[in-house]
Amino acid sequence: MLSMVSLEAAPFLDPSRMGAVLSEQREKEHQMTNVILVRHGQTAWNREERFRGRADIPLDEYGMRQAEATGRRIAAEWLPTTIYSSPLSRAVKTAEAIANPFNLTVNTHTGLVDIDYGDWQGLSPDEVRQKWSSTLDGWYNAPHLIRIPGGETLDDLRKRAMETVSSLASQHSSETIVLVGHTVINRIILLGVLGLGNERFWYIKQETCAINTFEAHDGQFILSLMNETSHLLSLSMPLHLP
Repeated sequence: MLSMVSLEAAPFLDPSRMGAVLSEQREKEHQMTNVILVRHGQTAWNREERFRGRADIPLDEYGMRQAEATGRRIAAEWLPTTIYSSPLSRAVKTAEAIANPFNLTVNTHTGLVDIDYGDWQGLSPDEVRQKWSSTLDGWYNAPHLIRIPGGETLDDLRKRAMETVSSLASQHSSETIVLVGHTVINRIILLGVLGLGNERFWYIKQETCAINTFEAHDGQFILSLMNETSHLLSLSMPLHLP
């Protein structure tokens, strides 16, 4: 399919160059990597809001059912060749449920691990507020300006995340790949795909086992799906999750 840019530019091209331009356009589209970005399923620390980060909290029973439903949805619509996951078990188990219908092996990648919450890891917001009240307020109101004590900034995370996405997309040109991550890193990846600043962090949602899709080629991205969870509607509804 030709892009709008190509169609608008075509009438102004030298006719002798038209064939070459169309060929270049088709070749670029052929080289696109289709990326399916998934958030892991529910854990106990989603039910009671805590700063999870790199704490290795397993999926709960509902989270496993979410992962299985996500695997069925992806198998019905896409044909991935490779699946990558954060090394944390909640992401790996989600990735395995996606990989099973395709008999694929899950590849763990440290570039997909979630933000380092440092001294906040494992704490509830109320517990954090007792010691870092002003920093917590900054996290909720201007997250792009905050360094979590002992942890990462969103800029640190974005550099790592986008380098990982670009590297994997380059390795798998013209293929469909699955990346399984976490709420914070997935939001940051989507901001990078959209070309938005980290100050927009709280304006993107990532539900557990949400599916996002985008095309990637040579540092350029086309977003086609974000925070899709219709495949989970048939599951019994849990309490509202953070």
